[in-house]
Amino acid sequence: MPATHIARRDRLREILRERGLDAALVTNLVNVRYLTGFTGTNAALLVYADGPGADPGVFGTDGRYDAQSAEQVPELPRVLQRATDQAMAARAAADGHHTVGYESHHVTVDGLAELRAAAEQLRLATLNQAVEQLRLTKDNAEIELLRRACAIADQALAGLIEAGGLRPGRTERQVGRDLDGRMLDLGAHAVSFETIVATGPSSAIPHHRPDDRELAAGDLVKLDFGAQYGGYHSDMTRTMVLGEPAGWQREIYELVAAAQRAGSAAVAVGADVREVDRAAREVIERAGYGERFSHGLGHGVGLEIHEAPALSPLGAGTLAEATPLTVEPGVYLPGRGGVRIEDTLVVRADGPELLTLTTKDLVSL
Repeated sequence: MPATHIARRDRLREILRERGLDAALVTNLVNVRYLTGFTGTNAALLVYADGPGADPGVFGTDGRYDAQSAEQVPELPRVLQRATDQAMAARAAADGHHTVGYESHHVTVDGLAELRAAAEQLRLATLNQAVEQLRLTKDNAEIELLRRACAIADQALAGLIEAGGLRPGRTERQVGRDLDGRMLDLGAHAVSFETIVATGPSSAIPHHRPDDRELAAGDLVKLDFGAQYGGYHSDMTRTMVLGEPAGWQREIYELVAAAQRAGSAAVAVGADVREVDRAAREVIERAGYGERFSHGLGHGVGLEIHEAPALSPLGAGTLAEATPLTVEPGVYLPGRGGVRIEDTLVVRADGPELLTLTTKDLVSL
């Protein structure tokens, strides 16, 4: 999609001109992919604010990716050198640029020293996560990739349940591998992250890692998982129970479901991220479980599983149209069990678009 990537670089150029920067040195591989489509493991990108040609800039990688970069980034001149970041800094200086923005949130202290040594005459200034800000809102093609990733996850969970994959005697690890395999078989290019399978008392641990505990009758079973498709990540959590739910299990499930509905309803163009978090959190607090909701309400998703914006009491900013994010309240009772319900949504002017479609009714298996 050269035209798409050129358009994204043009948006970055507008930011550079506004800030008085001659160029941007992009070294975060996720941001390089967003701006070029390149999927290798070593790359850097120079985007010039102005210069000869309609798309002034240079792409850098090393010799391992000569053929791949020629195919994926055919529209930019290339530099092939192993120490790519430093080579690109030197190139910026050689091309007569003076003030270059760099990704200070990504470059290490040693890396910054190496950039300065490679081009002593450059003045380096922070980009302040300019590319991440561009990535906040997604175009239709990006949202379609997310929609496909979510559909794969939905189908995989449905297949797991239909096949009896959630039953007493299976271990958490077995369930996690089964679910991962189903997502891959359905066309996922990878899983979004290490799948969480947390059963019984372990479901009270928000990010429990699957182990050899066997599922047992009466367990809450919390599954937090996602599929990656075309580089874009889905994210969904569903909590079920093996057998008839106990009263306390039904109580906290219904509470979390109510909080999840409230948080989702608060997702709107222009909504303050802290107020969205507050809409869900106050439901849980009013019920006396505020201390048992120990994390933020949600986060953005896209080329990374955790992106801006952060829906939390410490978040900042407002929601924009076409921003995908999660809404995932939870209540966790140590030693007993926990419930989390999570969807991936897209902020829309007429209300959030739901991408994860698996039922949120309490499922008894």
